Amino acid sequence: MISDIKLFSGNANEPLALLIAEALGSPMGQASVSEFSDGEVNVDIRENVRGRDVFLIQPTCAPTNNHLMELLIMVDACKRASAGRITAVIPYYGYARQDRKAAPRVPITAKLVADLLTVAGVDRVLTMELHAGQIQGFFNIPVDNLFSSSHLCENLTGVIPCDNAVIVSPDAGGVERARAVAKRLRAGLAIVDKRRSGPNVAEVMHLIGDVEGKNAILVDDMIDTAGTLTKAAQAVIDGGAKSVSAIATHAVLSGPAVERIVQSPLQTVVVTDTIPLSESAAASGKLHVVSVAPLFAEAIRAIHHHDSVSRLFD
Repeated sequence: MISDIKLFSGNANEPLALLIAEALGSPMGQASVSEFSDGEVNVDIRENVRGRDVFLIQPTCAPTNNHLMELLIMVDACKRASAGRITAVIPYYGYARQDRKAAPRVPITAKLVADLLTVAGVDRVLTMELHAGQIQGFFNIPVDNLFSSSHLCENLTGVIPCDNAVIVSPDAGGVERARAVAKRLRAGLAIVDKRRSGPNVAEVMHLIGDVEGKNAILVDDMIDTAGTLTKAAQAVIDGGAKSVSAIATHAVLSGPAVERIVQSPLQTVVVTDTIPLSESAAASGKLHVVSVAPLFAEAIRAIHHHDSVSRLFD
C-alpha cells in the first residue's frame, strides 16, 4: 500500500482508475468533476494535496474536448492547491494522430495538447501506446509511454487461437508493432498493403506474406472506425487463413466500427480498457477486454519511488 500519494480521476474512465487504485492499495482521492448549467467544467478537489505526489487519471477519449478540459482544470486546481508533483496519467492520448503537417495549413494538434498540459502545470506524463513515439519529443517534461503488447500476449490463452499463428500488420506503419508480437508468440509475420483514398477510408491492395491455413492475428494500436481492421481481416481470409482475430490497445470504436466488426470475419477482437466500451460494443460478443490497470499501477509505483520505469517497456 502506498499511503503518501493522491490519485484522482475525471469522468472519462473511472472504472480503470478504480482498478489502478485497487492494484496500488491506495484509495481514490475525493474530487468532484461536474458542469455548470452552461457547460463549463467545475472541479473541486476535496482533499489536502499540499506537497503530495498527485496522479490524475484521465484518458482524453470521446468526447475528447470535454475530457481534455476536465484534465487541464484538474491540473490547475491541484497546482493552485500546492501539490508537490503532478503526473497526468493519460491511458489514451487524444489528438495523437495529428502529429505532423501532412498538408498545407493544417495544425499539429498533438503538439498543441502537449503545450496545454505543460503550461497548465503537469510535471510528468504517463501514457500508453502513443500513435507515434515521436510525440514524446513534443514535451519538455518526462514522458513514459507504456506498451501493452506483452501484457496482451500473456492474456490471449483461451481467448483466441495462438497455435500455428501468423501475426499480421494491417498497414505498413504498424510492422514494428506486429514484429514485436510475432517475436513474443514465436509466430510468422505478414503485412497488408493498404492505401488510403481519404480520411478514415482504407483500401486494401494485397497481402504480403504467407497466411495459408494459419490462425491470423491482426495487431494494431487503435481501432477507430474499424475500416482498416475489417478490410484487412477479409484480405487475410481471402488469402487462405484458417481464422482471423485481432488485438489492439485503444478501442476508440467510432461511427460504424461495432457494426463493421460484427459483420466481419473476425472471430474475436482483444482490446484493453484504456477507453471504456460503449454498451453496443460490450454487447457485440466479439470484443474481449484485458485490463491494463496492473501496468499503470506498477508504473505509478515506480515513478513515486523514483525507480526505473524502463523495465515495463519490454
